[in-house]
Amino acid sequence: MKAVGARLPRYDGVAHVTGRSQFVDDVRVPNMLWAKALRSPVHHAGIKKLDTKKAEAIKGVQAVVTWEDVPRLVYGHLEALGIPGDEPLMAKDEVRYKGQPIAFVAAEDEETAQAAVEAVELDLDERPALFDVRKGADPDAPQIHQWGNWYPHFEAEMDVRQIRKGDIDAAFDRADTIVKGVYRPAAIEQLPLETQVALAVPEANGRLTIYSCTQALYFSMGVVAAHLEWPLNKLKFVGGTVGGGFGGKVDTAAETPCAVLALKSGRPVKWRWTREEEFLCSSTRAPWHMEIADAVTRDGWILGRRMLTLHDSGAYARFSPYGVTKHSFHHTGAYTIPNLHFDGYAVFTNRVPTTAMRGFGVTSVSFATELHVSRIAELLGIDPFELRLKNANRIADTSPNGIAYTDPSTVPTILAIADAVGHELPGEYRTMTRDSRSGDLLPEHLVAQVGKVDH
Repeated sequence: MKAVGARLPRYDGVAHVTGRSQFVDDVRVPNMLWAKALRSPVHHAGIKKLDTKKAEAIKGVQAVVTWEDVPRLVYGHLEALGIPGDEPLMAKDEVRYKGQPIAFVAAEDEETAQAAVEAVELDLDERPALFDVRKGADPDAPQIHQWGNWYPHFEAEMDVRQIRKGDIDAAFDRADTIVKGVYRPAAIEQLPLETQVALAVPEANGRLTIYSCTQALYFSMGVVAAHLEWPLNKLKFVGGTVGGGFGGKVDTAAETPCAVLALKSGRPVKWRWTREEEFLCSSTRAPWHMEIADAVTRDGWILGRRMLTLHDSGAYARFSPYGVTKHSFHHTGAYTIPNLHFDGYAVFTNRVPTTAMRGFGVTSVSFATELHVSRIAELLGIDPFELRLKNANRIADTSPNGIAYTDPSTVPTILAIADAVGHELPGEYRTMTRDSRSGDLLPEHLVAQVGKVDH
C-alpha cells in the first residue's frame, strides 16, 4: 500500500513542466520525407476521374499513392471482434464525407507535398448528403452506405441493438404518469495539443519501424499489419507520449498512410496533421438522439423505461457498434428500472466518422438519464436526492443486460454529494445503504426481479 492514497510524483511530470517531453512530432530521422493528403472537398460524391501524373512529375515528389497501392484496402477497426469492415483507407469509387482521404503524397518538404496534392486531377460527381440521423429512415433519404443507412450487423445480424427486460406494457399500465424527454448532445472535438502524427521508417532488414501517437499501441499495429497484409513481426511500433487523445487517437489515422508511402518511396515518411485538418477531418464524439419515456408512480418509483437511441456514426462504422452496445447496457444510469424496452441504432450520415471520447457511449446516456430523473422529480414535486436514492442501484439488483450488482456505489455517492452541498435528507434516507432490498423495504415492482437473482 505504498502507492494507494500516497502523494507520489508523476514519472513524466518534470519533463512535461520543463518542456523536455518528447512527442512523436519531435522525432526526426535522416532522409525523411513529408506527407500530405488529398482530401474530398465535398460531403458526398462519386469519383469520376483521379489522375496523379502531374503530381508525380513535380521535382521533389518521391511517392504518390492511391487505393491501388494498398494490399488490403478495407479493414474494420473491430474486425478482430467479428465486426465487419466497411471503410477504405483511401476512397476508391466514392467519397462519403468532406475531408475523406483520396490520395497521399510524400515529398522532400511539406510545401512540395502540398503543391503535389493540388496538382492531382480530381473530378467528382456530387450527390445529395445526409446530416440528420432522424431522417435516415425516410423513404426519400439519400442512400450513403452499401449496408443501408444504419448498421445491420449486431448479434444475429440484427440492425438494432435491443434490450428487453421484464414486462414493459404492464409497467406502463400500472404507472400514475408517463414522463417523456428528448436529449441530443452534440458532436465534440477532442482537440489534442499534438495533432495526429506518425513516422514510418523502412529498415534494412525489411521491417518497418513506426513512431505513433496512438492510444492503443498493439491495436494500431494490428490495423497497419492488416492493411499491408504483413505478419506482426515485420512491424515495430514505438509509442510514448500521446500528446492528448481522450479517445480520438485510437483511430490509427496517420500510421498506415505513412507506412504505404514509406514502402513505395523506400524512405522514412512523416505525416503531421495541421490544426485545420484536426478540426475538420478528425473523428469527434458522436452526436446522439435519445428519446426516453418513463412509467412512474406518484411516490417516485420508476417502473419501466422505453428508450430509442440514434447514434450518429458518420460515414463509416469504425467503433460505433461498440459504442451503441455500451450505451445500451448503461441506459438506466445508476438506477434500477425493472422493466425495459430499448432500441439503439448506429445511423450513417455524411459527417466525419465518429469515435470514442471519454466514456464512449456511456457519458452521453448518463447526461440524458440524469436530466430525465431531475425532470421526473420536478414534475412529481419530489426532492431530487430522495428520488435518486429511492431508485438507486442496490446489491442484487440487476443491470439492463441482466447482471446482478455486487458492489454498486450509487447510494454512498449520492449521500456524499448531499452532505457536501449541505442538503438535508430525512432520517430514512440519511441512513440508507447499498445493501439489497428485503422484507418490507422491497417495493412490489422489484419483488419478481430480486426473487430471480441467484445470490
